Amino acid sequence: MQMHQHERHTFIVDLARRTPRVEVGDLAESLDVTPETIRRDLTALERHGLVRRVHGGAIAIERFGFEPTLESRTELHREEKRRIAEMAIGLVPEHGVVLLDAGTTTGVIAELLPHGRELTVVTDSLTIAGALARRTDLELHLLGGRVRHRTLAAVGPWAVHAIADVHVDVAFIGTNGVSVDRGLTTPDEAEAATKRAMIEASACPVLVCDHSKIGTNHFHRFGELSSIDTIVTDSGLDPETAAALGAHGPEVLLA
Repeated sequence: MQMHQHERHTFIVDLARRTPRVEVGDLAESLDVTPETIRRDLTALERHGLVRRVHGGAIAIERFGFEPTLESRTELHREEKRRIAEMAIGLVPEHGVVLLDAGTTTGVIAELLPHGRELTVVTDSLTIAGALARRTDLELHLLGGRVRHRTLAAVGPWAVHAIADVHVDVAFIGTNGVSVDRGLTTPDEAEAATKRAMIEASACPVLVCDHSKIGTNHFHRFGELSSIDTIVTDSGLDPETAAALGAHGPEVLLA
């Protein structure tokens, strides 16, 4: 059975991140579509900032040292992110302080936050703040700082200093990469510092990411695996890697 377009796009980006480059002919054969269909897919993915077209194929944008935009990442692994968010909601307390880091998976958690609980929500995300601003059943705090256009996150010294003065019961942290060797990584230095402060302020830091982030490394490290209580990811992660991550401290939950 042929994949739908968004499924093909997810497959292509995942493969491009794992290999030096993807080839039009190989993709067409693997996905049972025409080369013209693959070329249109690659053009769309390049327009969204996820790959760079090269002769006969494409290369993942991360290999050029760039970071995909929030809009482009929203389109990938939508079903997995929904499952991850639904499982993560089970870790939200009946009352207390919840921190939501900027990201597409944390954005879904924000959408699913239960009503009627006595929650204070802290976030550095303009997108999440906009989604929760009209909720009258929770108290919302938006961190200040320099807003990164790629993630719409407030980062830097203002955000770090604000986080240092609060206590968080549960923090849901996003990441660009996580591996046994390097821990938690992200491309931007200011974003790394902000994420590190979030972990330090939280009694229960929870990493939420789809399986495509696991096994990848980026320039700035913001935490060791042992600094996280729980990793919530999807069942696309193989059991051996899940066990290797868990051996370094965090509980690994597969949605």
